[in-house]
Amino acid sequence: MSLEDKISQLPSAPGVYLMRDDAGTIIYIGKARNLRQRVRSYFNASGDSRYHVRFLVARVVDIDVLLTDTEKEALLLENTLIKQHHPRYNLDLKDDKNYFSLRLDLREEYPRFTLVRKMPHDGARYFGPYASASAAREVLRQMTRIFPLRHYPLASCMARKRPCLYQQIGQCSAPCHGLITKEAYLALVEGAMLFLEGKGRQLVAEFKRRMAEAAAGMFYEEAARWRNLLRSIQVTVEKQKVVLRGGDSDVVGFHRKEGRIELAILFIRGGVLSGSRLFSLGWELDDAAGVSAFLQQYYTCEVFVPGEILLPLRIEDADVLVELLEELKGGRVSITCPQRGTKRELVELASRNAESAVRERDEAAASAATTLAELQRRLQLTRLPTRIECYDISNIQGRFPVGSGVTFSSARPDKANYRRYSIRTVEGQDDFAMLREVFSRRFRDDSIGKSGLPDLVVVDGGVGQLNAAQEIINELGLAGRFDLVSLAKSRTSRDVSADMVQKSDERVFLPGRKNPVVLRQNSPPLLLLAAIRDEAHRFAIEYHRKLRGKEGVASGIDAIPGIGPKRRTALLKHFGSLQRLKEAGVEEIAAVDGMNRATAEKLHRGFHNE
Repeated sequence: MSLEDKISQLPSAPGVYLMRDDAGTIIYIGKARNLRQRVRSYFNASGDSRYHVRFLVARVVDIDVLLTDTEKEALLLENTLIKQHHPRYNLDLKDDKNYFSLRLDLREEYPRFTLVRKMPHDGARYFGPYASASAAREVLRQMTRIFPLRHYPLASCMARKRPCLYQQIGQCSAPCHGLITKEAYLALVEGAMLFLEGKGRQLVAEFKRRMAEAAAGMFYEEAARWRNLLRSIQVTVEKQKVVLRGGDSDVVGFHRKEGRIELAILFIRGGVLSGSRLFSLGWELDDAAGVSAFLQQYYTCEVFVPGEILLPLRIEDADVLVELLEELKGGRVSITCPQRGTKRELVELASRNAESAVRERDEAAASAATTLAELQRRLQLTRLPTRIECYDISNIQGRFPVGSGVTFSSARPDKANYRRYSIRTVEGQDDFAMLREVFSRRFRDDSIGKSGLPDLVVVDGGVGQLNAAQEIINELGLAGRFDLVSLAKSRTSRDVSADMVQKSDERVFLPGRKNPVVLRQNSPPLLLLAAIRDEAHRFAIEYHRKLRGKEGVASGIDAIPGIGPKRRTALLKHFGSLQRLKEAGVEEIAAVDGMNRATAEKLHRGFHNE
């Protein structure tokens, strides 16, 4: 059956269509209220005249369809299939792991805030999203200075003999030790929620009322506490600028450049602009379809759904998307395209943010290309060092030896290709042998097939490290397949008669050359090499400390007869740290799942050298 005949026989029903090329690969997935009418519009001579659509249609040799009962079901199925098949012409917004929110479960006896990545419908309250973990933690730090809620799991707090350090510095009200009533604690929780919802002015009015009531009843200590809270809150509220009257809104803007679309979302919570996010996505069809596809995938990734979404243009399936979002939110949702007023200005602001992000990225890419070209020229490299890898070794007198490998692509960290190596075959302190093991594991055939080869490898050190690395590469049969240099740290020296500390330049050593190349200090090529070297060192040290810490914890518990991995895990999970476990009594230890009194007594005696 020809493709034309197949299209003519499609049903006039809602569903999803899958377009395939001559290799049988799915290249586009779409949904439709009327499958026959929608698919036929692609192929009609008077139909879609967009360049990219014509290019897509030219590659289609077969079409499959999946029928659904409703258009909303088609939308959900389309999302699922896009994430499963990743078609060439669809926008593919993978589940974003960089969203961070604050979670508060009001069903707990004494609720506390925790930092989470997802916002499932589990009955808890979520606040955010925040652009990064550091931003969310900063909000949490500011929150605990104003509202002293507990920091740790209640079980570990109750296991302590005295309140934690946070209580001593005024950042925890210590409900675990009865230093605040449950009613007063819940009042703090209520205030914290109003604060995060952007209802600072409402919160100020409520706290003024509570302060007045306490003062009228001659509860002066309580009135002073409300007064101190008010002062902290008013400082923050004065800095906030209300941009919209009403509830929560997301404002979407975009900027199109060739085959990519940059989208910006401004988050307005309680009328106050609280943050923004940027997305750079490949998209080759029209703008409205791109914005629609983004909204469908973004809001089905367990993120907060506001009551209002403002768009820069009208989208075709807004009514179906509203139906889906209202189901996810459990409340009313509107999607509008404002034409004038404050809301239109906010949409234009979001679009300017997207345009600015594209411009900054282009400038950064041009700067990176210039730096890499200069690095190639100054070091006389055989190829442009688009992909640079750097390796480092970390150990303490041969103990806990580890290696690290970091990758920079186009002068930016490529963390997906960072690698850690636990040294397995080297005894004692032999950094060259450890580097040999790391190189042999990184550059074996299966690893090369998976990750490819770099353009440039940097090792930390001087001529000795460079010669050792060159020898290893020759043994592996990789000579000439990439460039190799070493970067020696600057040295500091001080003459007793001199007033200033003398610092030598950082030097780059090249194979077959005795004297180092001294790049201009603070020049972009040298700063790039130093950043790569320092990142490899940081990554190695981080792994080394992690192994050392695990060994310290294990040696503190596993040395006790009767304590194996399961009991060790249960104990640390219950008490939160080795120090708290050491402070616990026999009864507290014996109450942990999997423990008994005899083993608890052994553990307690072992900790206290009894």
